Amino acid sequence: QVQLVESGGGSVQAGGSLRLSCAASGYTFGNYCMGWFRQAPGKEREGIARIGSEGSTTYADAVKGRFTISPDIAKNGLYLQMNSLKPEDSAMYYCTAARRRLIAGFGFVCSTVKADNYWGQGTQVTVSS
Repeated sequence: QVQLVESGGGSVQAGGSLRLSCAASGYTFGNYCMGWFRQAPGKEREGIARIGSEGSTTYADAVKGRFTISPDIAKNGLYLQMNSLKPEDSAMYYCTAARRRLIAGFGFVCSTVKADNYWGQGTQVTVSS
């Protein structure tokens, strides 16, 4: 069973930085697409950064140039370095893992099947102005 545990959240002033960590167990890192989502009160959950099925990284426009996603080899998990934080970045941040599946004639994709997707419990980030 895949387990994801986030840490590193907290309170910071606008312009500051935080680094979130996701410690993972019960899986092989290379077999999963890894990413970060966030959800603010009253808003929908949004994907903000991802390491995809072929290892490429993608970012939501709202965080591009400020956030960096990277693997944590030692903990078999994930980092999210967040710089130049803004009050609108305040949210609960979640680490996610989606099984990579090989589709014949197409290549590897990040599975959207519910049973192939795992979430951590979240870590709160609060940015004050």
